[in-house]
Amino acid sequence: MHDAHGAPGGRHAGHSIGPLQRRFWVSLALTVPIALLSDQDVVFLLASAVYGYGGWPFLAGFAGELRRKQPGMMTLVAFAISTAYLYSTLVVFGLPGQGFFWELATLVDIMLLGHWIEMRSVQGASGALEALVRLLPAEAHRRRADGTVEDIPVSALVRGDNVIVKPGEKIPTDGTIVEGRTTVDQALLTGESQPVERGEGDAVVGGAVNGESAVVVEVKRTGSDTYLGQVVELVRQAQESRSRTQDLADRAALWLTITALSAGGLTLAVWLWNGRELSFAVERMVTVMVIACPHALGLAIPLVIAVSTTLSARHGLLVQDRSGFERARSISVVVFDKSGTLTQGRFGVSEVVALGGISPDDVLRLAAAVESQSEHPIAAGIVQAARTRNLPVAAPREVRAIPGKGVAAVVDGQRVEVASPGYLRELSLAVDHPRVRELGAEGKTVVFVLLEHRAVGAIALADLVREESRAALARLKQLGIQVMMLTGDSEAVAKSVAAQLGLDDFFAEVPPDQKAARIREVKARGMTVAMVGDGVNDAPALVAADVGIAIGAGTDVAIESADIVLVRSDPRDVPAVVQLARATYARMVQNLWWATGYNAVAIPLAAGVLYRQGIVLSPALGAVLMSLSTVIVAINARLLGRWKPAS
Repeated sequence: MHDAHGAPGGRHAGHSIGPLQRRFWVSLALTVPIALLSDQDVVFLLASAVYGYGGWPFLAGFAGELRRKQPGMMTLVAFAISTAYLYSTLVVFGLPGQGFFWELATLVDIMLLGHWIEMRSVQGASGALEALVRLLPAEAHRRRADGTVEDIPVSALVRGDNVIVKPGEKIPTDGTIVEGRTTVDQALLTGESQPVERGEGDAVVGGAVNGESAVVVEVKRTGSDTYLGQVVELVRQAQESRSRTQDLADRAALWLTITALSAGGLTLAVWLWNGRELSFAVERMVTVMVIACPHALGLAIPLVIAVSTTLSARHGLLVQDRSGFERARSISVVVFDKSGTLTQGRFGVSEVVALGGISPDDVLRLAAAVESQSEHPIAAGIVQAARTRNLPVAAPREVRAIPGKGVAAVVDGQRVEVASPGYLRELSLAVDHPRVRELGAEGKTVVFVLLEHRAVGAIALADLVREESRAALARLKQLGIQVMMLTGDSEAVAKSVAAQLGLDDFFAEVPPDQKAARIREVKARGMTVAMVGDGVNDAPALVAADVGIAIGAGTDVAIESADIVLVRSDPRDVPAVVQLARATYARMVQNLWWATGYNAVAIPLAAGVLYRQGIVLSPALGAVLMSLSTVIVAINARLLGRWKPAS
C-alpha cells in the first residue's frame, strides 16, 4: 500500500519531507544549549520541547501501530525516547542517578535525519509511477471548427476533438491521425526501441513523441481510458497487491519488534543484576530498541515491488497479477500457442520450387501477377512474397476464377494459371517431384503455377514462423527453460513448426475446450508452466497455467485472463519476463538478508556484549546504524532500475 506521500506500507503515513526537515532543524538547534547548559531546569524544558516536537512523528506513529495491532519501528522508537525522557525527568525531580537529556536530544535528531534521508530514498524508488503520469503533456493544441487553434489543458479534451501535434511534441492522448504522416517514438511506453511510422487512419498513443512532421490527431480516448491511464492503474494495483515475500517480511518484522522489546527488557535486567547503575542499564535498553527497529525489513519488499512494476511497464511488460509475476522466476516450461504467437498468423510463401523451364523468381512473379487482384489469403501471401523480393509484377488481363481450384489470367501475352493439386488431376497432369511431396507431407499448402497448361512451378505456403520466435526460444533455453507448443492445427503442420524452432514437445489437433487440460497435463509432470497466447480460445489455458502471458495484440478476454500482458506482441519479451522476475526476487532476497543479518549483529552489540572489550554503542550511534541500514535497502531497490533484458 502507498500513503498519500508515496511511502510503501503506510509506515510514513502523515509524514512528508518538508515538516520533517523543520522538526529536524528545530530539534538540532535546541540540542546545542542542552549540551552546553548546566541548569537542569532549563535543560529539562528544552529537552521536553525536543521530545514533544521532534519526537511527535514517532509518538503518533506508535499510536497508529497500536490501533492496527501491528507493532513495529514506531513502537520501538517511541519506547526508546519515552524511556530516556521519563527516566531523565525523574532524575531531575529527585531520583538518584544520571539523566541523559543530551543523549535523548541527539537520538531524536538522528532519528529525524535518518527518517528524512530515508523518505527521500523511498520517494526515489517508488516515485516512478508519477514519472509515468508525467509522460503526458500538460496542454494540447486543439483545432476549432473554424480552423483556429487554442491551447487547452489535456484534461479538457473530449472524444472527437482534433489536436495538432508538432514535431518533437508528445501526443496528448490516444487517438487516430486524420491528417499528415510521421514517425512516432513509443519507447517509454511500450519499450519499442525504434520509431514506428504512422499515417492517416493509424492509431497513436498518448505520451508517445511525434517525430519529424506535424500531424492532426482525432481524440478517441481520454483520462483513465487511454493506454497510459490503464498502464498507470495496472502498475498502481500491482504495487499495492500483496506479495508472498512481503507477508514473510511482515511476519519477520513483527517478531523482530517483539524480540527487540524482550531483548531491551532483558538487557535492562541483566545489567542491573550485574550491579551497574540504572542510567547505564537504561541507556543499553534504549540502544537495543533503537537499533532493532525493523524499518529496513518492512521496506525491503515494497520498494523492490515499486521499482519492478514500473520498470516492467516501461519495457512493455504489464503485470496484472503480482503473485503470477513472482511465480515467473520459477518457470520450468513455456507453452506457446502457435498462430499469431510463434507464427505470423497469416499465409506466407515458405518455398518456391521450379519444375523446369523457368527460375523460381519467375514462377513467383507470374503467380503474383495472376493473384494481384484477389484478396484471398493465399493470393495475399504470394503477392507479399513477390514484393519482399522486389520482383516486377505485371498487370494481368482476362482474369477469371477456376471455381474451387484457383485463378487464371493472361500475363505478358501468355496464359498463366495458379491452381490446386486437384486441378492438375482434372487435367491429368502428373507432377512427381520429391521436394513437392516433402512440402505436402509437412502440412504446407501447395499450389501449382501453369504456363500454357504446363506445370512450371510449385509454391508452398504456410503460417510462417516469426523470426522473433527463434530468438525468444533460444534465450529461454539458455535460461534452462523447456519450450512447447499447443495448436489446433494438424500433426504435420505442428511437427514442421516444431522442427524449425527446435521445440522440446508439442500438442497438435487440440480443440479449444481441451487446451486447459493439456496445460494441466504438463503441470502434472511436476513443472511450473507458463502459457503464452493471444486468442479467445487461449483464455482457459492462460488461467490453468501457473503464469498466463497474453500477447498484447490479442483479444480483451485473453488479456483479462492473463497475469502478464506483452504490449509489443513480441515473443522475445517472454524471456524478459523471466529475467525481470528473477532479478526482482534476487533484490528482495538481498534486502531481506541485509535487514535480518544486520539485526543479528547489531542487537548484541547494542546490548553491550563487547562492553568489557571497550566497545559500547550509544543510542545516537544506534540510530545512525539503523537509519543507514534502511537507506542501504532503499538504494539496493533503486539499483534494480538499471535492469535491462539480456539479448
